[in-house]
Amino acid sequence: MSLDQPPTARIWLNARLATLSRSSAGLGIVDRGAVAVSDGRIVYAGPEADLPSAVKAGAEIHDCEGRWITPGLIDCHTHLVYAGNRAKDFELRLQGVSYEQIARAGGGIVSSVRATREADDEQLMRQSLARLDALLAEGVTTIEIKSGYGLDLDNERKMLQAARRLTQERNVTVSTTFLGAHALPPESTRGKDDYIDNTVLPMLRVLTNEGLVDAVDAFCESIAFSPEQVQRVFKAAADLGLPVKLHADQLSNLRGAALAAEHHALSADHLEHTDEHSIAAMAAAGTVAVMLPGAFYFLREQHRPPVALLRQHGVAMAVATDCNPGTSPLTSLLLAMNMAATQFGMTVEECIAGVTREAARALGMEARKGSLEAGKHADLAIWNVESLSELVYRMGFNPLFARIWRGR
Repeated sequence: MSLDQPPTARIWLNARLATLSRSSAGLGIVDRGAVAVSDGRIVYAGPEADLPSAVKAGAEIHDCEGRWITPGLIDCHTHLVYAGNRAKDFELRLQGVSYEQIARAGGGIVSSVRATREADDEQLMRQSLARLDALLAEGVTTIEIKSGYGLDLDNERKMLQAARRLTQERNVTVSTTFLGAHALPPESTRGKDDYIDNTVLPMLRVLTNEGLVDAVDAFCESIAFSPEQVQRVFKAAADLGLPVKLHADQLSNLRGAALAAEHHALSADHLEHTDEHSIAAMAAAGTVAVMLPGAFYFLREQHRPPVALLRQHGVAMAVATDCNPGTSPLTSLLLAMNMAATQFGMTVEECIAGVTREAARALGMEARKGSLEAGKHADLAIWNVESLSELVYRMGFNPLFARIWRGR
């Protein structure tokens, strides 16, 4: 089906549903359910016996033969648009060199900046599409993509334009995030404060005016930017009416999660070193905790994020791949769920909610995505599994039967 072909009315019958509705207990299981869509939106999701007869009229019918239907998966934290790779960094880490040592020696993010700057538009698209296709093949229908490997106006623009172009090539929703405060570019000689004030903030204003920015992120860490520098970025975002999110407390506790909560951030991500004070602040602000087990695994970290405290304080937890060239070259959200369960102790229910309902919330999209409810986008994933726990339990196995985006 072409990307511009209008969706028709369709009904999926004889299915087991995980609606992920907040009004339902747990995952909102419906044992014999139906989902009806029209014009790209869900018009009914619930027991097949209660499906209104008027909805059936003229609809295209699909028999799911008992398969499971969940909302389409949402990868709410990625750096998917980039060029090159960091296999050499990987080799160094295997020899015992730390992530911080590699970064300070000119590897890490800066090496990806060089490769991304050197790539032309078509090279960047070709490499990014390959990664996107791997995610779509596992049922992803919405993805967040950050900039941050350009670090100057032309190249940050190039990254964000590539992210937007992906929606012209594939049936997928892309949310773009400006991450100019990712690292200090190699040509910078005046330090981080000058870079924030005279490069990041002007870039943010220009790219927002060009319609390329949906949200703003920063890397708050000793090897990146201080809380005070991030504050300035967040204030500029607020002045432009943009929501914020934050790479927080990954390698140390700079109270990044508390800073994110102070600014009512959509999410605080990583959180390996977050303390209870910051978690309480996140709970009060409604900030989602985004778990990134791929980076934890790849960097061979030992300090796990405080999942039990997040759960105790009622902080919503999302799960994402953190797809990036240096610390999480992961293009499987199913494997990310398995890692979140085995490494972080998240439950099956938390993992599935974490890549649907809570991931939508982490992107500010909860009103239109992340659950099977009337009025929301008709983004579905249909699975060949006997139990939903198989989505978290299996490794290297893709049980997707069909992926539906906006009813297509």
